[in-house]
Amino acid sequence: MALENVRGGRLETMTIRSLAADLGVAPMSLYRHIRSKDDLLDEVAEVLLKHAWRPPSRGKTWRNWIVEAANDLRQLLVDESCVLYVYLRHPVVTSTAIERMEAMIEVLRSAGLTPAKSRDAYAAIHTYTVGFAALEASRAGWHSDSNDELASQLAGFATAKQFDRGLVYLLDGIAAGL
Repeated sequence: MALENVRGGRLETMTIRSLAADLGVAPMSLYRHIRSKDDLLDEVAEVLLKHAWRPPSRGKTWRNWIVEAANDLRQLLVDESCVLYVYLRHPVVTSTAIERMEAMIEVLRSAGLTPAKSRDAYAAIHTYTVGFAALEASRAGWHSDSNDELASQLAGFATAKQFDRGLVYLLDGIAAGL
């Protein structure tokens, strides 16, 4: 039900009380399982992340695997405002987020990076991905009412194509450290 509310555009208005009413239960029965709306959103983000992040590894180079994993997270964050909200509010340390981090670090280590450099590279990729997704989501549907060429050009910096270009630069830097 929480996922339906979030996907239905009711993230801001959803409360534990409104969710309890939708489910036909007393609010206190939900509070026995969920402490707050933020905890509930963490659970929703975990469910969505679990189904969205892992690229198949068969036949992929480390770079292709990382690009696909980063793009999968970026797309999830852009498509699901709830997940972006969670990622921007606090470090996400759900079991799936940890699994994702460990898998990406392992792929980077298999490419030849030291454990420390693998963690640093993961941090750079993850931060770039989350930050870019926030910018892209905030620009979704934006259009200029004027013929402001500079504003239109800057808006073009927040596209999936631009994300891929920036990720290539980032990965080129990481590959140079091999």
